[in-house]
Amino acid sequence: MRPLLGRPFRRPYTHFLMNSPNVASDAFLADAPGTRADSAEAPHSSDRECSLESIPSRDADVTTGEASPGRTGGGAHPDWSDRATALSWWPRFKISFVRGFLLMWVRLFGLDGLYRFGQFFGWCEFLVAYKRRRRVNVRIAQIFPEGIPAGRRRHIASRYFRRTRCDKMIYCIFDRIPADEFSRRIHFPRQALLDSLLARGKGVYVAMSHHGPHHVAAMIMAQLGYRLAGVRDRNESALRRFIQRKFAETFPAFAAVRMFFADAFPRDIFRCYRENYVIASALDVDEDRVRDGRLRTTPVTLFGEQRPFLIGPIQMAQRCEAPVLQGFVMARRNFHYELVIRELLPEPDGDASSAENLARTVQQYADGIAEHVRRHPCHLTKI
Repeated sequence: MRPLLGRPFRRPYTHFLMNSPNVASDAFLADAPGTRADSAEAPHSSDRECSLESIPSRDADVTTGEASPGRTGGGAHPDWSDRATALSWWPRFKISFVRGFLLMWVRLFGLDGLYRFGQFFGWCEFLVAYKRRRRVNVRIAQIFPEGIPAGRRRHIASRYFRRTRCDKMIYCIFDRIPADEFSRRIHFPRQALLDSLLARGKGVYVAMSHHGPHHVAAMIMAQLGYRLAGVRDRNESALRRFIQRKFAETFPAFAAVRMFFADAFPRDIFRCYRENYVIASALDVDEDRVRDGRLRTTPVTLFGEQRPFLIGPIQMAQRCEAPVLQGFVMARRNFHYELVIRELLPEPDGDASSAENLARTVQQYADGIAEHVRRHPCHLTKI
């Protein structure tokens, strides 16, 4: 049998969750001077260039440009090793033990064998985790208010448990998987659309959501050659801090990735557009996460309920004349992943920043989520 775990590939991988009161939540930023890491920088072709002179200062609010109180500290991310070193020995031991077991399993049975093990483990979780299963059923009832047969509801809930368990397993050992083995499991049908938009030289904003394995989007982008940077919440789980340190130790490019905490100044985000980054974040934040008075939201209707969604990221993209896409990540069998993108606001114009057009765009984003989730209900994430 050909050993699966060989020399790890030397490309960066990120898994960033962006939760910013002034930018967005759950995001990754792709640092692409052109369309790829190895391409030439695309020129700016418009006279209305997103110049740094027009960008708010470091202490300015992202939407008003006025000085904001309590924003005197930097939002720079510390060294990757510092974040993991702060963990006590017990979480480090537990995570290392699980990683060792998964790596041994992959060495014996391959990635397909690990996927079958994850499916079995997910079935066990579905049977014993009755409280979590009840929460999943509540969410399914919200997605299908007209009601669905009990058999289909159980099938959706069991697929949710199996999918999330497999996604967590592959995340824990991604830094040990050879490039050729994982590259054949990545599918990006509309990659040409993203590259053509990047060729304009104004960056691209991709509106993700908390549905499906959105963290795998960063894996796909890195595997395709895009250099990444990220913005995320200061609240990081022990697993994420530990695994990201492993990524930094394995991939030198990952250690050099630009990353900012959620309270990073908006000037840096505008600079990403100016330098032709691909910026992605989630607009579907929970109401209890809206803690900052400077955060601008708009009410949308999702599954028959009124929810506040962020509008700041779209405003920033419009200010820099960056096209706006909506993206989802689909989990297929045997750790195959597909990145799906569609045009949400491809050509922002001077009137797109009005309150009515912003609300219409965000509602279009919410309708896209509803359509996607009803078609793939097992891709729930926030339970």
